[in-house]
Amino acid sequence: MTRSKKTVLKFLPVIAAVFTFILTEFAASFPASTEKFYSNGIYPVIASALSPVSSIFPFSLDDIFYVALVLFFIVLTVLLLIKKVPLKKYLVLLPNTIALVYLSFYWLWGFNYYREGLTKRLDIREQKADEEDFRNALDQIITSVNKNYPDTFDLSKEKINSEIETSYSDLSNILRINYPQGIRRPKPITFSSLFAKATISGYFGPFFNEIHINKYLLPVEYPWTLAHEKSHQFGITSEAEANFYAWMVCNNSTDSRIRYAGNLNLLFYFLYEAKKLPDYKEIIEKTDPGVKNDINRIIRHWNKLRNANIEKVAAKANDTYLKTNKVERGIDDYDGVVKFVTEYLQAKNTAEQ
Repeated sequence: MTRSKKTVLKFLPVIAAVFTFILTEFAASFPASTEKFYSNGIYPVIASALSPVSSIFPFSLDDIFYVALVLFFIVLTVLLLIKKVPLKKYLVLLPNTIALVYLSFYWLWGFNYYREGLTKRLDIREQKADEEDFRNALDQIITSVNKNYPDTFDLSKEKINSEIETSYSDLSNILRINYPQGIRRPKPITFSSLFAKATISGYFGPFFNEIHINKYLLPVEYPWTLAHEKSHQFGITSEAEANFYAWMVCNNSTDSRIRYAGNLNLLFYFLYEAKKLPDYKEIIEKTDPGVKNDINRIIRHWNKLRNANIEKVAAKANDTYLKTNKVERGIDDYDGVVKFVTEYLQAKNTAEQ
């Protein structure tokens, strides 16, 4: 075997990663093809095969993978420094390992970042919502939380999970998802305390197709977060779209408590935007006392848990990660749910007139 062939074989993962990077650029340029061949072709097969295996384990395989990966890099570097691993071998192992992680991420889930957008995918005509449309949507959300406010939020996690799954099944045609597409067993984040300091309520693990929920969530936050993370398992990568799916699923639940939880968590995004309005205080007063108490309780809860420095680092890392995957607004993408819901309700109200 020639030296060039040996070099190619030695760095095969790196070469495959470069090829995959080129494919991501093509995928981003041709979202319709990405939607057809990956999001509705390859990925559902991967999710349907991988999630039943990972669901066997009650603990997070993704968390173990991340810890093992960090330890591997640390040990490898230490071995290099104490001359137990030659530099030549180090310079092969390091890039190949990074390349394998890169390959796994995109082929197991990451290509979904380049699929068609929500309005195109759901065949929704984009509306140009103005302030009046925003106010109407906000009024509808406030009316819903006031109407569905529960005296006690006594739903078990098992019941919530069942209701969210039923709602996803019922809305599968509207939301254009390949239900059931595997098993979505929610798992606690292993390092929930650390994630809580960064105000991270949940995350989707792409390497083992796992849904993770922070153990420090308040019960009234659980349905929204669960529905949000489940949407990622269905191949929804945009955080704004995931929030929209979470609202749709919660708002269409047969259980009024889940409808309340969904609209309450959505209300935070709308109230953030409403701060720009001169009558913000009057808008807040439209919410019933029990709703105000829940809003303040959630704020106090996370303020008590958060660590400003950790949150800042996590936010910067998440922002960089999202922008790297061509989510132009970065972490501001979460707030995009306001636009989606406002336009959706505007179109719905127009159709009902």
